Amino acid sequence: MDKAYLRKILQQEKSYMKKLITILLLGMLPPLVSQAQIKWVNFEDLDSLQKVEQRGVIVDVYADWCSWCKKMDKETFSDTEVGDFVNGRFYAVKLNAESKRPFIFKGETYTEQKMAQTMMVSSYPTIVFIDAALENIFHAPGYRDKNTFLLLLKQVHENQTTE
Repeated sequence: MDKAYLRKILQQEKSYMKKLITILLLGMLPPLVSQAQIKWVNFEDLDSLQKVEQRGVIVDVYADWCSWCKKMDKETFSDTEVGDFVNGRFYAVKLNAESKRPFIFKGETYTEQKMAQTMMVSSYPTIVFIDAALENIFHAPGYRDKNTFLLLLKQVHENQTTE
């Protein structure tokens, strides 16, 4: 083999390695665009969270078998814009309407199922909006896509901040 041919092969390998290293490094960098997903908290944590910073609360009442609930998780709640808006203005709680998981809220013991009944939720998904005093405001039953949900969130937030 002649030297020119070997040089050419070495140059190609160097070029290939540079591209590979660049791809690997870019993959390890944090994303430049925010990729916030909703930060879900437990119902029982709301009392202590409100003492730190008062915010409205959204409660996603769902059932494991509910296909519209799963669609909302996948398409609406996982959206970056929705996550950013919710995380900056609300506490978000997921509540399985059929779960027997017990928790204490405002000094009383509930199961998730009992809390869903107490909030008078009868269909899924239902978003329950609660004010900073931890009182029910209203229910928004049914699936909502990203844009419809953002509009609803913005309206609720505006109403809460002007009261």
